[in-house]
Amino acid sequence: MDVLNLHHLRLFRAVATDGTLTGAARWLNLSQSALSTQIKTLEATLGHDLFERRGRGLVLTEAGRIALDHAEAIFRTADDLTATLRETGQARRPMRVGALATLSRNFQMQFVRPLIGRADVDVVLRSGSQAELLRDLDVLALDVVLTNLAPSREAGSPLLVHQLAQQPVSLIGTPTRVGTLPRPLLALLAEEPLILPGPGTSLRLAFDALAARLQLAPVIAAEADDMAMLRLLTREDAGLAVIPSIVVQDELTTGLLVEAAQIEGMSETFYAITRERRFPNPLLTLLLKY
Repeated sequence: MDVLNLHHLRLFRAVATDGTLTGAARWLNLSQSALSTQIKTLEATLGHDLFERRGRGLVLTEAGRIALDHAEAIFRTADDLTATLRETGQARRPMRVGALATLSRNFQMQFVRPLIGRADVDVVLRSGSQAELLRDLDVLALDVVLTNLAPSREAGSPLLVHQLAQQPVSLIGTPTRVGTLPRPLLALLAEEPLILPGPGTSLRLAFDALAARLQLAPVIAAEADDMAMLRLLTREDAGLAVIPSIVVQDELTTGLLVEAAQIEGMSETFYAITRERRFPNPLLTLLLKY
């Protein structure tokens, strides 16, 4: 069995990044023929062609894409090993945080705030779908994933689910729409157009169940999966929004928006998902206390 050569993987990654042998060879300070020979050796080791020529460039084959994904995971693991086992006083430790694309930006900032401004920390923030983020967490490309969707955890799963906070959900709107006289929740839901989280979200499912119990047919002014868009729609006075107050905490503080009523029985839970690791990022201990 051939032994995989990490040097060949680094050369392969350089060619995949540049898209040409000429450019990669120049960057690596190698001759084009030497680089080509090394790539052919790696292809022979793996038993598959990694590139196909298109015009003047090279594109990855399906096997090449798989190889590149694994190569990136290998190098990330190597970087993590170096940062963990060979700490120096001058090192900047990365904290790689993934967040569900639709998650409240205010909540994300609240989570990483203890690290902002520290000279020894490099905060890296990424957004994506839950599946993408958990996949990156599994290959150590992320240290933690922030979400409002608790993942299913099968027996033997390396995932660790930390409940960070449970935020109440309210009806929130502009002062003009809410008015100065308090109105019962039922009246607000029946009389005002509503801005709702998109279908299929946990908040929308909870709201639809509430509307069914109350036998309401609410007027829906707008729907959005993204919390930032819900916030903007509320500021534009499209209606009363069904959202956790943390999403619009700045507007509530300044009086741009006000809370019309809190919706009893509805809340949004925020989670931090980590992975079992022998050498976890020590910065997580600080963040998970909050």
